[in-house]
This record gives sequence, C-alpha cells and structure tokens, in this order.
Amino acid sequence: MREALPAMPLGSSGTASSTVVVVAVAVALMMMMWAPAAGGTDAPPPLYVRMADTALQIWNSSGPGKEVWNYERGVLLYGIQQVWRRTKDPKYLAFLQNRTDAFVTSDGSIPTYNLTEYNLDNIRSGTVLLFLWKQTGKSMYKKAADLLREQLKSHPRTNEGGFWHKLIYPYQMWLDGLFMAEPFYAQYALLFQEPSDFDDIALQFTLMEEHARDAKTGLLYHGYDESRQQAWADPQTGTSPSFWGRAVGWFFMALVDTLDFFPKSHAQRADLVSILQRLAVAVAKVQDPATGVWWEVLDQGGREGNYLESSASCMFVYSLAKGVKRGYLSKSTYKDVYTRGFQGIQTQFVQARPDGGVDLNSTVSVGGLGGSPYRNGTYEYYLSEKVVTNDAKGVGPFLLASLYLLS
Repeated sequence: MREALPAMPLGSSGTASSTVVVVAVAVALMMMMWAPAAGGTDAPPPLYVRMADTALQIWNSSGPGKEVWNYERGVLLYGIQQVWRRTKDPKYLAFLQNRTDAFVTSDGSIPTYNLTEYNLDNIRSGTVLLFLWKQTGKSMYKKAADLLREQLKSHPRTNEGGFWHKLIYPYQMWLDGLFMAEPFYAQYALLFQEPSDFDDIALQFTLMEEHARDAKTGLLYHGYDESRQQAWADPQTGTSPSFWGRAVGWFFMALVDTLDFFPKSHAQRADLVSILQRLAVAVAKVQDPATGVWWEVLDQGGREGNYLESSASCMFVYSLAKGVKRGYLSKSTYKDVYTRGFQGIQTQFVQARPDGGVDLNSTVSVGGLGGSPYRNGTYEYYLSEKVVTNDAKGVGPFLLASLYLLS
C-alpha cells in the first residue's frame, strides 16, 4: 500500500501567517503518515535512510567485474556519501568503497574508462574518488582522480573556451556537463592548490548561462551548439528548443556544489551566486501550484502528455534548500518553495516498500540531444522517453534533498 502525504492546500493569496500554518500542518501530517504503527516502540528511520537502504539492495546485486564507469552510478554514490556523512553508518562507507573498487584497480587505473572519448559524464564519479582517498588514504583513488583531471587538461573546447559535452558532440555545451565536471574540477583545484583553475570553472558557468538562458522565462535550454550545425539548434541562437527539467536541475546542483569549493576571495564568485539567484527565480515560477513539484518540460505544465517528474523535482528542492542554507538565496522567499516541493515529492513520487524501504517513482530514464536515433530536443521527444522507478539519477538527488529537508 502506498504511503504518501495528502496534498498541501496551496494558494496565491495567503498571508505570511497562513503560510506558516499551512507548512506546520503539512509537517505534522508528514510525521503522522510516516510514524510507526500503533504499539510500535521505535521511531521509523528517516526517509534518506530508508531510500539509501533500498539503494544498497538494488545496486549491491551486481558483483565485481560487472560495473561500468558511468555518471549514473556517480550520482547515486554521491547521495550515499552524504548519507554516510550524516549517519556514520559503516555499511554506507563499505558500499561506496565496494562499488568503486568494482571499476578502479589497485594501481588506480579504470579499465572501463577511456580518456580519449572526452566525455564529461565520465568525470562525475571523481568526487567519490576524492572522498574515498581522504577517508582511506589509499593512493589508488588519488591516482584515478588524477586520471580524470588529465582529461580536463586536454578536453576539446568551443572557440570561447567551453568544454564540449563529448567528443562525439563537437562544439556543444549541455547543462548536464556542468554537474558532471565542475564540482570535481573545483574540489580538485582546492585540494591540490591549482587556483588558476577557478577562472576556467567560472567561465564554464558564465558561458552556459550566456548562451542557454531565455530572457523571457529565465529558464535554461538544454543545449547550445556553437557551430549551429545540429538540426536541434536554433540557427540564430544555437540553443535547443525545450526547457528539460532534469537538465536545469543538473545545472542548478552544479552551482550549489561547486560553490562549496570556490574561494570566497575569487572575483567571479559573486557572478556564480548571481547566476544561481537568477535561476532560482525562474525555477520557482514554474513550480506546479497544485502539487508543489515540477513538470518534465518545465514551462508546459498541464499540456497534454506532460507529467510531473521526480528527479528534477528532487534536484530543485536540494538546490533551493542548500542555496538558502549557504546564504545565497533568501529564506523568506524560497523556504516555502522547497518545503512545498519536498512535501509534493513524498505525495507524488514516494511509495513505501514492505521491507521498510521506499521507492521513488516517475523518473525519466534518459534525455539527450542528437545521437542515433536522433533526439531533436522537442517537447514530443522528451515525453517519448521511458519513465521508471528507482533510477539512480532520481535516487541520488532524492537522498540529497531529504538530507537537507530532514536535518
């Protein structure tokens, strides 16, 4: 039987005090809904533990030798990493190490990784490598991280200096790529004292926003083709045609995570915060007023075929909550947005499992541009992709959002 919160009554004309009452009622309902059955003596584990334990069951099923170096597992492991930081439960650290050791050898090589593919997606798991190196002191993790850093040194770029998303996608920058590369790039630069790299990191964000931001909505198009050669690219602007929720979520998370490592004294730190603030305004405007979550195609809420999507919703809640906590965003403006968002995530997407864990439903399995078969970036394309349960790209951000909202 599904355990989910009743929808929070929302409206556009309430006073500040009524908003407080609504939020308080929602929190009380949440606590009641997830409480143990009558007669129980122990409080249930928090949602991030229940989801993490489900993830351990799902992704522990593949043994050593079956892992492939990819960003999806990196997104999941990043979420588990943060659960370990909160709980210090050794099973999570063991999971991180076992899953990473499945594709990193004792000499630090990564057999299933090919540097010359120049794929930004392959950088994402670098943050877990740095974490494990710091926790264990094992040189294999540092050597593997060094290998990823080497890719960025020779990674192909646009004429303005932006990283190509992949070698097979020349002159293209995608929103996804910022989350795949920049948090690792920034953490590595901070750890190993490469201060000039922060100029380059800032450049990636400023170029992406400059070319992908829509002046009318403030939202970001999924991709930008400097060459204007792709069929999906607008001949004037080079942008793809749609505002895909998860792509915007990747960029949003990239900002709040990269700022963790970006020097406070750097001249362009304020520029990154401003980009974050502009994006927060746009994301809040397209929050679904009835449910508190966000649509697969952000600006087309209620249009036939569109649906409420979990991974983007989790990414937005995490980014907004972290942005407020770090002082980048106004608490009075955004706390209600991410609180309603998190309640909506539980109502719309979270389902209890008989074993005490939870499932996360309604995650789109993939989204891209170009390739074969060709993905044209239209509204119809994004709605054609499969929707699944417990996808790593949703579970990881759900863990991050839960940790912030249940702290």
